[in-house]
Amino acid sequence: MICMMSVRDELRESLRVQSAMVTTPEVPTSVYRDMFGNMCRRMVAQPGTFSLRNDCTIELSGLPDPVMPWLRPTPLADLPDEVLMYLVGSRYCETDRLSQIAWDMFGHIAPGYAQVQAICDYVHNHIYFNYMNARVTRTAYEAWQEGTGVCRDFAHLAITLCRCMNIPTRYVNGYIPDIGVPITGPMDFCAWMQVYLDGSWHTFDPRNNVPRIGRVEVAYGRDAADVPLIHSFGPHILQKFTVWADEVV
Repeated sequence: MICMMSVRDELRESLRVQSAMVTTPEVPTSVYRDMFGNMCRRMVAQPGTFSLRNDCTIELSGLPDPVMPWLRPTPLADLPDEVLMYLVGSRYCETDRLSQIAWDMFGHIAPGYAQVQAICDYVHNHIYFNYMNARVTRTAYEAWQEGTGVCRDFAHLAITLCRCMNIPTRYVNGYIPDIGVPITGPMDFCAWMQVYLDGSWHTFDPRNNVPRIGRVEVAYGRDAADVPLIHSFGPHILQKFTVWADEVV
């Protein structure tokens, strides 16, 4: 098994309490970084019931996601080499199937922050969030057709539409506490996106579509295929899954 549950290295200086990952029964684990710099933990799970647990306390600014309407696109010729992969199609993001649709809907909007926000607004209103309609094989095009899904479907569709407009966009997953918003249900692992504007990456969240406080990045990649919470090379049945991301006062 390979799992991604630890925060990205960029946040490690902000950790105040870090507990090691605990497996039950205890098995040897090793850590490596994948091609995106995500921390991956590798182990062999024995047959039978097997559990994973990880916890930490992290100090963040306490401020919501910044809103910066002045951001402009970085000219394509000036994009860093490592950013170019986030312009093209990937496993769940079929830019070829949505390109004309994207240009028809968003081509008239000034490139930059306004165009990305318009895409997020559209996706937020187009997809109906429903856990019961989750499907691990759903692509961005299928999410657009079906109009239903979970946070990863919101992210995949918005990512694809942004890439169609020549805006580099990557898939991000991690934790979002319910700070400053009504608590509507149990917490879950969350997916959102980052776009490359004015020479750096910026957070957008088509699922929630409002600035959130306490966002913690765990992993990013081209789409969900690059950053599974658990990647098992064999059959398994998930019996219990609990996420907590609570404010420490």
